[in-house]
Amino acid sequence: MRLLEHEAKRLLREAGMPVPGGRLVRSAEELRAACAALPFPRMVKAQVPAGGRGKAGGVFRAATAEEAERRGMALLSGTLRGFPVEGLLLEEPVAALEETFLAVTYDAGLKRPVLLASRHGGIEVETTTRAEPAGLARVPVDVRTGLQPFEAREITRRLGYSGADLTAFADLTLRAVQAFLQQDATLLEINPLARTGPGAFVALDARLELDGDALFRHPEFERVYGIRRRDGSGRPPTPLEVEAARIDALDHRGVAGRVIEFDGPLGLLIGGGGASLTAFDAIRRHGGRPANYCEIGGNPSVRKVQALTELLLRKPGVTRLAVIMNVVSNTRVDLVARGVIKGCLAAGREPREAISVFRVPGSWEEEGGKILRKYGVPSCDRTVSIDEAARLAAQTR
Repeated sequence: MRLLEHEAKRLLREAGMPVPGGRLVRSAEELRAACAALPFPRMVKAQVPAGGRGKAGGVFRAATAEEAERRGMALLSGTLRGFPVEGLLLEEPVAALEETFLAVTYDAGLKRPVLLASRHGGIEVETTTRAEPAGLARVPVDVRTGLQPFEAREITRRLGYSGADLTAFADLTLRAVQAFLQQDATLLEINPLARTGPGAFVALDARLELDGDALFRHPEFERVYGIRRRDGSGRPPTPLEVEAARIDALDHRGVAGRVIEFDGPLGLLIGGGGASLTAFDAIRRHGGRPANYCEIGGNPSVRKVQALTELLLRKPGVTRLAVIMNVVSNTRVDLVARGVIKGCLAAGREPREAISVFRVPGSWEEEGGKILRKYGVPSCDRTVSIDEAARLAAQTR
């Protein structure tokens, strides 16, 4: 889950990292009040979960309150990089003597976090590091112990810092890694990190992405900081997605409720590793219009499958439901079948009419087939490919 800039900076401030003073406005009224009260010049920054805001006109320096209000109003009423602007951050301008780069991310090859740092930051950092790869320092991080002080000093010396700059930058690397680990982040990027004087650094921009599967460990994000959960698209969840997440949290058994809503008439219960993406793409390729993307697996309880099935079938406009999974060994087919049948009945739908295809081969498959046949629902075994099941689902009206 990618945070907005002002959300990321609030968490960085809590971690003891310096950020510019600023004020967030979300409406035209708040913008007018801020422009009347704040000293100028100010940096005006559109709040969307996307990069390249400056090149798209979403970040500018306003010399006067009149300029900030005029240009800010246009941003607030529109979109940027395909996202609706959720607010404007009016920040104090910072005079940077040098723009540097600091980040923590995961290295898939090493299977551990890696600290990245460079003396060359700013909007062209990718071009610069490709041209001068030696200028980008990399240090793997042990998740059990974090970054050690001697490692922080070593990476700072490699960048050419000394004296007060060395002490300050090393401290920032330690705080960045600590924040990354404590917040279950997948990416923390500070670019540019401005050096404003001897031993003085300020995070001018920040990108923070959190592990969505770890958000249950951080209720403080919403309760304390007001950070709402949003999906990968950056938008807030729909009521159906919120209810699906609640269903998934009913108990610890398996997954049944990770839903992304679309506008088609075909509800989907799909899963089995990458099979959910395979089935979704195949349905679209065969002309189907999904009502949702969904993941189920890990042997979810009958209660969860029933509740999710009922939720999807009660969605206005949904006419049929497709249940497609890979060959499963850690999920009982009979439990999925029982939950789907119960969900159809609870939604007031005849299972044989509501279920367009049921393709879940694997453990307890024979028992699952008996349950389905009792209600007139045919099931597909493993001789029917996911692609063929998707074709059947897409073509059934």
